[in-house]
Amino acid sequence: MKLGFISDTHGGYENVVQALKLLNDSDQICHLGDVLYHGPRNDIPQTYNPKKLTELLKGRTDIMYVRGNCDADVDEAVLEQDLSYKSRVITFDNYRFYLVHGYEETEEERIQKAKEFGCQVVVSGHTHVKVLKEQDGIIVLNPGSTTIPKDGTKSFAFYENGQIEIWDLDRQSLIVTLKL
Repeated sequence: MKLGFISDTHGGYENVVQALKLLNDSDQICHLGDVLYHGPRNDIPQTYNPKKLTELLKGRTDIMYVRGNCDADVDEAVLEQDLSYKSRVITFDNYRFYLVHGYEETEEERIQKAKEFGCQVVVSGHTHVKVLKEQDGIIVLNPGSTTIPKDGTKSFAFYENGQIEIWDLDRQSLIVTLKL
């Protein structure tokens, strides 16, 4: 079973097409927020086409979302997807994942919430910086951004067979892996 993670797509159509192609064998994909709008702090991405991205994502039942700081009610309406959850807890392959965009709390607070919910993994976005580490007994994952990376590399992540991997989107190569 495979669980995909993308975040901070910010309307970058071609980037999302590429990420979804690489995650096409996933049983479920989690989008960690900031789906369509590029946001006031970011330049408009070269691949910015929120209308086309909306058509790509509309009606897909294999993607679940958490709301990011750049997501709005109009995004939910045009996508015809539920963007109302600021966080979610899902169980996948006997692991519990705490999903949150990550702009309203510190990493320590996210880890604490994950523990309270009985989760082994906390997954967030927002920073556009990839993270995969163990801290205080919890796996911390940020898949980075598919569109506007703040650390130089567009990326996505997935869980499969007891391990998490972060991949370079452009090079289609493994960046880092961690066994649960």
